[in-house]
Amino acid sequence: MSEAVSQHERLQAAHAGPHHPALQHHFPDLDTQKEAATLGMWVFLAQEVLFFGGLFCAYTVYRNLYFAGFSEASHHLSWKMGGANTAVLIGSSLTMALAVRAAAQGKRSLIVLFLILTILLGGVFLGVKVVEYKDKFDTHLVPGHGFRWEGPNAHPAEIFYSLYFAMTGLHALHMIIGIPILAWIAWMAQRGRYSPEYHSPVEMVGLYWHFVDIVWIFLFPLLYLIGGKH
Repeated sequence: MSEAVSQHERLQAAHAGPHHPALQHHFPDLDTQKEAATLGMWVFLAQEVLFFGGLFCAYTVYRNLYFAGFSEASHHLSWKMGGANTAVLIGSSLTMALAVRAAAQGKRSLIVLFLILTILLGGVFLGVKVVEYKDKFDTHLVPGHGFRWEGPNAHPAEIFYSLYFAMTGLHALHMIIGIPILAWIAWMAQRGRYSPEYHSPVEMVGLYWHFVDIVWIFLFPLLYLIGGKH
């Protein structure tokens, strides 16, 4: 019986062809492995939606309660810097999509190029955010004992900036985590790790990056464009 099983396994291995170095032992083929990775990434992104969703719900409740205060506080944010960062992130989504396309075509140099461009655009976004944060510290708009606000809307303004720092800070943290992952993927691509048959890591990090970009697309109008012209 054991000899028959062994013979059957040898026949299966012969028909399966050479084992791809990226194929994990618990998957029968690369397609099944990619499906599992994709499902896992979507499950992860679903819980990220719930994570950000709590903050968006809190923002919605307080904005309805204190719209005038939120609008006044929003006018102390630079919509031009926020708009520039929006354009930067949209550009990074484009370069990320081009990296995935290059990986599907097996163009190693283009994968590396577009991933590096994505990293650079992400760095520009974080640099602009640092400038914005520094301005809020300099003007005493950081919630806490040092918060300073003239006028009757001091309490709503402090709530606004609490949510501003929580939401944009969490978003920035996701980018800080994503950039080293992009760098690792670019390094592996340079070493010839990916091919048209196997490039799911590039696709998975692409899904993550697009999710981070989409979150900002919602954050920008909600935080920067309240109550009309600044």
